[in-house]
Amino acid sequence: MWVTSMPQEAWDEEARRGKGAAGMVTPAPATALLGSLAGWLSRAADPPAPKVCGAPGGPPVTAPRVKLRDGRHLAYCESGVPREEARFRVVFSHGFTGSREDTIRASQEVAEELGVYMVGFDRAGYGESDPNPNRSVKSAALDVEELADALGLGPKFYVIGISLGCHAVWGALKYIPDRIAGAAMMAPVVNHWWPGFPADLAAEVYNRQEVGDQWALRVSHHAPGILHWWMDQTWLPTSTVVAGTTPLPNKRDSEIRTKLKADGTFQQKMELATQQGIHESYYRDMMVMFGKWEFDPMSLPKPTCPVHIWQGDEDGLVPVVLQRHIASRLSWVNYHELSETGHFLSPVPGLGDTVLRTLFS
Repeated sequence: MWVTSMPQEAWDEEARRGKGAAGMVTPAPATALLGSLAGWLSRAADPPAPKVCGAPGGPPVTAPRVKLRDGRHLAYCESGVPREEARFRVVFSHGFTGSREDTIRASQEVAEELGVYMVGFDRAGYGESDPNPNRSVKSAALDVEELADALGLGPKFYVIGISLGCHAVWGALKYIPDRIAGAAMMAPVVNHWWPGFPADLAAEVYNRQEVGDQWALRVSHHAPGILHWWMDQTWLPTSTVVAGTTPLPNKRDSEIRTKLKADGTFQQKMELATQQGIHESYYRDMMVMFGKWEFDPMSLPKPTCPVHIWQGDEDGLVPVVLQRHIASRLSWVNYHELSETGHFLSPVPGLGDTVLRTLFS
């Protein structure tokens, strides 16, 4: 079996922890319930096997791909100036529900002016990149490194992440800091269980979420082995983010999502992202992002490269108050807060150009 339940005393200890946010975010009754469910379901509910691209019965391979040391493939998409002519080479990590074709929407004119080459890639299990049953924050960082080496981006390169894809950027700063020339994160998703958050603040913000999102994150953190089963039950509270129904306080965000759902783009993006299986893409994303990290980003030492974070003050998916706390803890982060701005930053007019000019100034 690929997952086993935690012993009851471990669940209780997780709930009692005094340091950090865990004890207040997930009280003991919830962890006890999840522990019991995990013990039963881990023996009864495996997710379906993935439909691997290029394998019999799987989707076709249509994108260029590189082969990694462990035999997996990563599909990628290039933009900007030609790789061999670039002054700056960037690896871009897409967000939740995204793909290799996503970008920060910088203009071609600015990319050419600065000499920027950018490569986006389907993160493991997304689109046409092979699933990774051992996916983690560290493996995300190492995928970035292997992609850069396979494409010959040189001893140092830049990384840009957006939304949930920023876990790969934090991972790069932790696990491959000597390879990173600079980093930018746009509306990076946070983990409420990072120890650097004050417990009362993390709990307050956590409890403002929709009930379904609270439970989706709890299961991702405490009982990832039953996440697929949980998300498949219509009678249980599940993620509004996956469903595309999260209340969005920012007008632009709300209008963008309404348009994407009306013209079919939302569904098309979901079908592309999850074509090898929703468990291998969306749900593993949730398990990695909201699971138990090996490190706390707020404890990282100062890197030798510049690091920037852009955050909207009307973000309905990533609480701005937690982003402000991260910035206050990490004096070496260049924090850019955007007024009257939500979570969807790539469509903000001119922001993509600003990110490139700032990162490469």
